[in-house]
Amino acid sequence: MSLPTLETTPIPGLVVLRLDLREDARGWFKENWQREKMIALGLPDFGPVQNNMSFNAKRGTTRGIHTEPWDKFVSVANGRAFGAWVDMREGDSFGAVFTVELDPATAVFVPRGVGNSYQTLEDGVTYSYLVNEHWRPATPYPALNLADETAAIPWPIPLAEAEISEKDLVNPSLAAAERMSPKKTLIIGANGQLGRALNAEFPGSDLVDMVAADGVTVLDLTDAAAVAAWPWHEYALVLNAAAYTAVDAAETPEGRRISWAANSGAPATLARLAAEHHFTLVHYSSEYVFDGTAELHTEDEPLSPLGVYAQTKAAGDIAVGLAPRHYLLRTSWVIGDGKNFVRTMQTLAGNGVSPTVVDDQVGRLTFTGELSRATRHLLDSGASYGTYNLSNGGPAMSWCDLAKEVFRLSGRSADDVTPVSTEEYTAGKEMAPRPVNSVLDLAKITATGFDPEDALTALARYCSPDAG
Repeated sequence: MSLPTLETTPIPGLVVLRLDLREDARGWFKENWQREKMIALGLPDFGPVQNNMSFNAKRGTTRGIHTEPWDKFVSVANGRAFGAWVDMREGDSFGAVFTVELDPATAVFVPRGVGNSYQTLEDGVTYSYLVNEHWRPATPYPALNLADETAAIPWPIPLAEAEISEKDLVNPSLAAAERMSPKKTLIIGANGQLGRALNAEFPGSDLVDMVAADGVTVLDLTDAAAVAAWPWHEYALVLNAAAYTAVDAAETPEGRRISWAANSGAPATLARLAAEHHFTLVHYSSEYVFDGTAELHTEDEPLSPLGVYAQTKAAGDIAVGLAPRHYLLRTSWVIGDGKNFVRTMQTLAGNGVSPTVVDDQVGRLTFTGELSRATRHLLDSGASYGTYNLSNGGPAMSWCDLAKEVFRLSGRSADDVTPVSTEEYTAGKEMAPRPVNSVLDLAKITATGFDPEDALTALARYCSPDAG
């Protein structure tokens, strides 16, 4: 079998496929849907879950312009039909119209939100369609009047002579018709430092967290009933900023339980849901998945977590990798709007305290605004799915170096910060092991066109009095 050919249309995402029809004295054969070949042509891997057949006994049977909240792949099994499509999605292409005659050698991919109608051109026509979501009784179907003058569809058989249902005779005009909104974005962990930054970068998103707040709904991803009740089919993008980050507490019996549930169980649940509902999953991980022995951590370095927190993050990374469309952003030393190392050092500087800070753990800061900007870049640029390291740029520094810089920016002498080794600092304390080297290789994400801001430049702005 040869490859089908693909033709674009005035409606974005709506394409016509000319199939390879093999005919002989017995009849004909075709590959109606062949995933590998269709994807090679540029069709989305839309993941059909149901195949429907529609038989129309009489010539002129005309089915109304229905706008469905899923993608579909339409073809004719026998006979001929006239297909008409109207873009009912919000945006500049609203109201665009395309028509084509369908026969066994012609198929059309119809994206979500494009209204479709079919008129049979002879008796006994059967057409089939694949869809990537199951029908739900409560799902609304925006519809359009078949005779709408604005759409001006050139029906081959006049509507006065056609077989039309009573319901389709009273559908609204284009001017009064409902427009279909795009699928939504969901931010999980919206109350946290990263969640708040993501909300600023992706305004209008649905917001959930373990704890309610203004505009934030409670959703516990460890609660099977709550997960099952959530309308995951309404989302095109899920940003998972939720995590249990109490590194030392994770070593306790209770902390271990919470850490495994939040950092590995919840991402595994989201990966399963992403495959089932076809949304893109963005998940945020940590350089703690490495033991810190490498001077520069690349995306393909084998996982080697040290403590419980690190082990749970590594397990979450593996789970997220099973989602068909995923971005896993692995980051380090995150700083955002809330309690963090930089704010602590500022407070100490302001209170006249001279702290002792470890000087043999090195890495780069990652500001939550930079994480959010990188997320937007990967999505908008259509970068390949997979794992990307992300931190701010510039030279690697120790925690002590950073503390000295914060003191300097706060008007204190850098000499007021005393260096100490990790061994000395942790002596007699129950603390989880930390990777000594947290420096991430940024070559992969910079190759996509993203230019990380220098960490010291971002730090100076963050410490400015105007930053709040």
